[in-house]
Amino acid sequence: MKVLCPGSFDPITVGHLDIIGRAQALFGEVVVAIGNNSSKKYLFSFDERVALVEGATTNLEGITVEAMEGLLVDFCRERRIGAVVKGIRFGADFDFELQQAHMNYDMGDLDTILLPAARDHVTMSSTIIRQVHNLGGDVSRYVPANVAAALQTRRAR
Repeated sequence: MKVLCPGSFDPITVGHLDIIGRAQALFGEVVVAIGNNSSKKYLFSFDERVALVEGATTNLEGITVEAMEGLLVDFCRERRIGAVVKGIRFGADFDFELQQAHMNYDMGDLDTILLPAARDHVTMSSTIIRQVHNLGGDVSRYVPANVAAALQTRRAR
C-alpha cells in the first residue's frame, strides 16, 4: 500500500526521517508531501523545503517527495494513496492528529496511522530547532546533514 507522510517540514528533522523510514518499512511505498499552512511563518521557502526534503531522502528506497497544495484528501485520491502516517510525540500531538484524522476520514474515507515517536526524538520539533538555531545554537544532531548546511548558510547571511 502507498501511504502519505505530510508536513510543512520547516525544517525536516531526524525525527521526521525516522517516521518516514518506519512507514516505508511497514507499507513499502511512501509519498512525503510538503504543504503550506497559511497560519505558519516559515524559515525556509516552500521550494527550499521541498528541495531539503528531497535531499534528505535521496538515498531512501520507496520514498518519493512531492509539493502539495490544496486538500490532503484530494491529493491522496488523485495519487491513489491508501492512508496517512503521522508521528506523535505526546498527548497534544495525539489530540490534534485525531481531529485531523476524523476530518480526513469524513471527507475522503482516508485512514490515518499514528506512529509514536522514537524515544530519542520525542522532545524534538521543527519549531524548537528553529528557535535554537535563531538564538545561535548548534542543531546539527537533530537535522539531516543537508539541512544543517542550509541552516549554516542561512545564519551566515
